[in-house]
This record gives sequence, C-alpha cells and structure tokens, in this order.
Amino acid sequence: MYQSDKKSFEKAFWVLYPEVSGLEIAHFWKARFDQKSKFENFSIKKKDIFLVIISCLFAGFLIKLPQFFHIYITEDLFYERNAGLIALLGLSAYAFFSRQTINKIHVLITGFVFLISAIYINLLPTPALSYSIDLAYIHLPLLLWCMYGLVYIDFDLTDKRKRIDYIRYNGDLAVMAAIIIIAGGILTAVSFGLFSAIGINIEDFYLNWVILLGAISLPIVATYIVRTFPSVTNKIAPIIAFIFSPLVLITLVVYLATVLFTEGNPYNDRDFLIVFNLMLLGVMAIIVFSVSESSVSINKKVNSITLLLLTIVAI
Repeated sequence: MYQSDKKSFEKAFWVLYPEVSGLEIAHFWKARFDQKSKFENFSIKKKDIFLVIISCLFAGFLIKLPQFFHIYITEDLFYERNAGLIALLGLSAYAFFSRQTINKIHVLITGFVFLISAIYINLLPTPALSYSIDLAYIHLPLLLWCMYGLVYIDFDLTDKRKRIDYIRYNGDLAVMAAIIIIAGGILTAVSFGLFSAIGINIEDFYLNWVILLGAISLPIVATYIVRTFPSVTNKIAPIIAFIFSPLVLITLVVYLATVLFTEGNPYNDRDFLIVFNLMLLGVMAIIVFSVSESSVSINKKVNSITLLLLTIVAI
C-alpha cells in the first residue's frame, strides 16, 4: 500500500496513529515518517548563510593582510605563524555570530587571548633553525584550540557533557573537512585542465585566492554543515572509528614487538616522542568517537574488548 501511494498512505497513517500507537509496527512507521520529515522540512536559512559568509570573509581578510597592507614579512612565515590562529579565530567569530545573545565578557576574554597570542607569536625572532620556536608554532594552535573549546561550550565548565560534545564535534569536523577537501581537489583539477586547454594560466590566481581563501574558510563551512545536518554527520566519525580500531590495535601490537629490536628512544629522540604523542591522541580520538554515538549499530561487546585492548597497548 505504501509503495503504490506513498502520500495517501502517510496521510492515512497519521489519522489512524492515535488508535494504533500501542502497536510495535506503528512505532516503526512513526519513526520512519519522522525521519523522512526532518529532511523534507529542511530549509537553508538565509541568515545562517549570511553568517557563514561574514565569518569566511573575516578569516579571509586576516589571512590576506600581508598583501592588502604590504606588510614586510614573507608569506610562508606569516602563514606558518598565523594560519592556525586565524582559522580558530574565524571559528570563534562564527560561534559568537550564530548565537541569539552574545556575552560581551566572553567576547572580550576571547579577543584578549587571541590578541596576546598574535602579538607573542609574531614577535618571536626568526632564526634559521630553532626547535624552541618550532615548538611554539605547534603548541600555540593547541592552546587556542582549547580557547575555542570554551567558546564552543559557551564557557560552561560545569556541564561535562558539553566537553564530550566538543570532542565529538572535532571528529565530525575532521571527517566533513576531508570530504570537502576531496571535492575541492576535484574542482581544482578540473579548473586547471579547462583553462589550460584554452591557453590561460590561472594557477597563481587560483592558489593565492581560491585555494588560500577556501582553506581558511574550510573549518567554518564544515562547522555549518555539521550543525545543519547533525543526524547525518554525527554518525560518520563513530563508524570510521569502529572500522579502524581493530586495525590500529594490530598495528600497535606489531609496532611494540618491533620497537624492542630497535634503538628508538622517546626520551632522547624528539621526533620519536612526537610520534608517540600523536599515537596517544589518535587512540584517544578512536575511543571517544567509538563510544560517543550509541545509535550506531555495532557489536558492543566486541567493540568494548577491542577498545580495552587498544587502551592497554597504547599505555
């Protein structure tokens, strides 16, 4: 009956639902129609698009400061020092813009932290080789990532669920950003090919404007998609984590067995230590994303054992 006339079937179902609401099959159809209506009633709000555009233009303006004002600094050095800062500042601005009410104290605290960070990182000397300054380049974005986390949870440190939501959001953001990057890579290749076929070289313009502005706007656009389609995007990261958790476990077991016969030492080799830290971070991400979405249909017992072994091996 549903396949022959879907609209009439759904209309009749809602008329009869109060009489059959106690039946299990009625719950199934209600869930099906509710989920269907979420997508059918979805509409892109002009206000949301406007906020995304404003936030992207703000981040794009900051990343192009050397060209706009002829600042005497090499572009590579400017991007190395400020790209992460500008991306997180753009995300923070978008978070503030999209709220119904803006807390001025929170805005002042956030602006002060970003301003001090920008002054500090840009006043560092530029020696040919300095591990200390390289570490500053690495750790400042991590500090500002924590600052953006406070903005994301609206400075509410009492609700621990919001912290987990922030970590989960980062996983969804990473997955969505990767999808956008793949699509953007295809668009770039097609654009280069089309214009080169008619003898026009657009590489410099495309790299300096389209790719650069697209890269700095990427996290903002990905955040908008994650927030607009939560029922779809928040299930991707847990599934990926579930697929890769046994593979990572096997890799780490083999790696631990191999490292016994090598001379690598994380206490003497900084690169080795960084790899160890990245490994721990990756394991933490897999664990969080695997247990954060209970609606994903997986074998929970096998998954729990895998995550327990993965945690033990990582430690």
